Amino acid sequence: MSRVGKKPIDIPKGVEVNINNTTIKVKGPKGELQWEFPPAMKVEVRENQIVVERPDDTRQKRALHGLTRSLIANMVKGVSEGFKKEMEIVGVGYRVDLKGDTLVFGLGYSHPVEFKLPDGIKAEVDHKARPLKLTLMGIDKQLLGQTAANIRALRPPDSYKGKGIRYADERLKLKPGKAGK
Repeated sequence: MSRVGKKPIDIPKGVEVNINNTTIKVKGPKGELQWEFPPAMKVEVRENQIVVERPDDTRQKRALHGLTRSLIANMVKGVSEGFKKEMEIVGVGYRVDLKGDTLVFGLGYSHPVEFKLPDGIKAEVDHKARPLKLTLMGIDKQLLGQTAANIRALRPPDSYKGKGIRYADERLKLKPGKAGK
């Protein structure tokens, strides 16, 4: 039995869950999310908890069981608390400005790089912090992570000086230069 899959999901106060065929809608104080779960899984609300069950123990159904439960749990947490991803911009002259829903980066290229934030993602820039801090917030965990990965790909940290855009909790192993043997 899947340890993750059989664990029920508690529904916090202010969160409303609707299940219609294979679609689950979760509405809370921060927003609303909707997901089409696999038809093989059985999802139901019992006593202020969401329970995910699987029909049999085939390998694919076991894999879908835990995945379905995790994705629904992320939806519930997202609409009640929201998610946050912190990033650091390291490098002399590297900067970021927020103009409406567009981030404008100065990353050592010959031109500024503009990055339009997708709907549902908000950003904050702390200009006083060194290294520069960029905080992304949203209710959809998958969209937030993908947005952060796309921003990091604009200038990934280099392996010699560590300059570039990195996640705040990311640890880099820097290579020695020419002199290091």
